[in-house]
Parts: sequence; structure tokens; C-alpha cells
Amino acid sequence: MEVEKMDENEWKYHGEGNQSLVVSHCQRCVVLRFLKSPPNQNKTPEEILHHLQNIVDFGKHVMKQFFGENYVHHGEIIQLPLDFVRQLCLKIQPERPECRCDKDMDTLSGYAMCLPNLTRLQTFRFAEHRPILCIEIKPKCGFIPFSSHVSQEIKHKVCRYCMHQHLKVANGKWKRPSKYCPLDLFSGNKQRMHFALKSLLQEAQNNLKIFKNGELIYGCKDDQDSVSDWNELARHLKPFFFPSNGLVSGPHCTRTIVKELIHVITMALLSSTDTCRAGDMKTVPISQGRSYCEASAFNKELVRNGKHKLESSGLPRGCLLYKTLQAQMLDMLDIEGLYPLYSRVEQYLEEFPEERSTLQIDGPYNEAFYEKLLDLSLEDDGTVAFALTKVQQYRIAMTAKDCSIMIALSPCLQDECSEQRPVVLTSKSRFTFSVSVLDLDLKPYESIPHQYKLDGEIVNYYLKNVQAKDDPVMSNLFKENEDCTLVLHKV
Repeated sequence: MEVEKMDENEWKYHGEGNQSLVVSHCQRCVVLRFLKSPPNQNKTPEEILHHLQNIVDFGKHVMKQFFGENYVHHGEIIQLPLDFVRQLCLKIQPERPECRCDKDMDTLSGYAMCLPNLTRLQTFRFAEHRPILCIEIKPKCGFIPFSSHVSQEIKHKVCRYCMHQHLKVANGKWKRPSKYCPLDLFSGNKQRMHFALKSLLQEAQNNLKIFKNGELIYGCKDDQDSVSDWNELARHLKPFFFPSNGLVSGPHCTRTIVKELIHVITMALLSSTDTCRAGDMKTVPISQGRSYCEASAFNKELVRNGKHKLESSGLPRGCLLYKTLQAQMLDMLDIEGLYPLYSRVEQYLEEFPEERSTLQIDGPYNEAFYEKLLDLSLEDDGTVAFALTKVQQYRIAMTAKDCSIMIALSPCLQDECSEQRPVVLTSKSRFTFSVSVLDLDLKPYESIPHQYKLDGEIVNYYLKNVQAKDDPVMSNLFKENEDCTLVLHKV
């Protein structure tokens, strides 16, 4: 791709995170990702290049091993003419949210990452001329902590996401708590998954976005923009799900279309579009694990109906949700058990700062780095090596807990569908689709103290302001425990 020959007007603002800004091309299925930095703190071109290379290597050598070849798109580094970059920065600056403008886009190095636009189909180019729907889901952590290091029993009963919702509302981040619970989505039970997805559609926050032909049509644009307009969404989706039907507008039509959307998302999430190669299988039995959260609105509804038994169908081993959960469960000690090990590493680095590069804390993220992650032993021998392995596994787990899943859908005719092309059916339509994973930058080593502090704040707020006011009967529900198994394998 000869970016230097493209006019900057052919690119548009696509979004940004804490460290990077992304623009997408209006015609081609590619995006450019630029690093950001606070004003007057610009890194040298060499530092920018090194940072970007670490991101690419981490995706290529580490996360692709956990998620699979078809799900991870690590991209490549390209160098752009500085004049092109400056003009592009000027063009997109007015489109950036005010809350993001505290950092500047890198316009000095000329380096950027070139990645596929995951709002488009990634596997089959035949449908690129047709309308494309993309659903982005940030599923968050899909399991209850099972570590013996957990000091508050509530963490063994209520998931972090459900507890954190109340603190976010109290801090003004959101106007109301979401009914979404990650454990419902990761359950593999279609009824629970449907409830979770419906809850996301009702209160999208920053956990769900929907794109049509690359344009955002549903989801939050800022922290407070959480009003759901299902009628407007149904207007966009009707040609996809009912291209020639007799449905008229109105609540019934809207509910029917939303139900079809939820069905398609569920089937895509449970599908396997990546064939894993056989590898060494390592299994860690996790006692006292449970696949439900007592704060889940779905669970509470069961209780109101007199049902106390939750069904968990389990996830197909090849689907992306299963792979995501595997990576998340590398957090075997919880932040409470991990923090003392982090302190051990920190103490060692204070004495031997020159060892930081040898320990690969800041890379390189290569095959040797990945191999060390496969040591799942929990027997602490008091060494820095043990502590560092658990710290690195925790960073991987946190990355997997904050990733996004992209489901791109495009209508296809029956004679275009074959065994080589994954297809999901609805009552009136059929779609070919691709599933990808996004936001796989390794979580910073330096963020661990913040995570430890935040964990305490979340739990303490929930205990003081939520659990104390809940129906006391709720705390006695769901007595039984379920065995849970962590399976790690090379792909």
C-alpha cells in the first residue's frame, strides 16, 4: 500500500485509546495507528519505532499463540512522509473528543502501524462490495476469582465487573449500572448469553458498538452518552435481517430485529473459525470455581421465579470466547496474591536495575517470552524467577480481560456459501462472517499498583454501599460450587 500517494482527505478519524490514535481509509480496508504522548513529552523516532515493534511482536509471538492465527491481526510498521502525517493530524483534530485531547498524535517520527480494518470482513473478499455490519464487544473478565489469596469472601461470589459498575455510577462515569454480567456471556448457555447481549444493547456503555459499512451507528460516543434507541438501530438493521419482508415499523418489528441480531451474535461467538494445531496440553484443576455471579440480573430473575439451579452449557473449545477465557485465567493468584510477588520483583530491580532488560519486562516479546508463560506452577519457591513469571502471566490475563471482539457480517446468497465459508442463518437471511480480537497491547508492568488499589476501592464500595442494602436472602443463594478447568495449549 503506497500511503504516500493517498490524499489525507481519504482518511478519517476512527477512534483512540490511552496510548494511540487510529484513522481508517474511506475506501480500503486498512487503518493506521499512531502513538500519542502528552504535550512536550514526545519520544524520539527510535523510541517510537521500538514501542511499535514491541506491540507487533507481542501480537505475533504471544497473543496469536493464545487466540489463534485467524483471530489476531498484528499488523506491520510503516514509515510515512512527515508532511502527510501533519496534514492528517490537522484534518482529524476537530473530530477528536475533548477528553482525549490531553495527548498529541505523534507527528515527528513518521512511524505508524498498518492494520486491517476489523469492521470489515477479514476472510472473504467476495462480499466486500455488499453492506457490512460489525459488532464490537468488550466482554471483560469472564470468571470469579478462585485464588486462596482473596481476602474478601464477596469476591468469590460477585464478579469484578458487577461490583465495579456501582463505583462507576457513584463516580459519575455512568448514569446507571448495566445489567450485563460477563459470566452470563462466557457461560455458553444460550439463554444466559441472550440475556447478556440484550443487557449490553440496553446499556452499551463502552462495552458494545455497532458499525455499518465502517460507520458507528450504535454505542456510546462519550461517558454519559448511554441512551439506547432501539428503533433507530432497527431501522439500520432491517435491510440485513428482513430484506424483503412484510414487517412494518413499530415495537414488534424492533423487538424482532433485535432478537435476530442477538441470535446472530451468539452463534458467531460460539463458532470456531480457527483450527488449532496439536500441541502440548497443560491442565490446571481449579477447585471452588463457579460459573455464575450472585449479582447477575439473570440469576436474580431465576431466584424470583423460584429456580436456584443455573445451567452452564460450557463454551466450545475452538471459539474465541473460550480462548479469551483461557488467557484471562492466567490470573491464578488474583491481584491480592500477585501484588507481593510484584513487590519482590520491584525490590530486586532496585538492587539490580541493569537486570530489567534481562528479565524482559519491556520486551522483547518473542517465543522465549511466550514459553515462560506456560509454567503454571503455583508453588512459590521464593525466587524472583517465580515472581516474575506470575507477574507476566497476570499482565497477559489483564490484556485478555480488556480486549475487544469484532464480529463482521455480510449477507450472502445460498449458492455462495460452502463448507469453507462460515455462515450463520437467521429466519430470513444468511450471513458470512469473520471474528477477530482487538486491543491486545500488553498491559503495563507499572499499572499493577494501580490495579491493586482499584481492586480494594471496588470491593470496599460494594460491601459498604450495595451488599449491605441488598436483600439478605440473596447472599444465601447458590450454595453449590462447580469445578472449573483451565486448559492451555500451543496453537
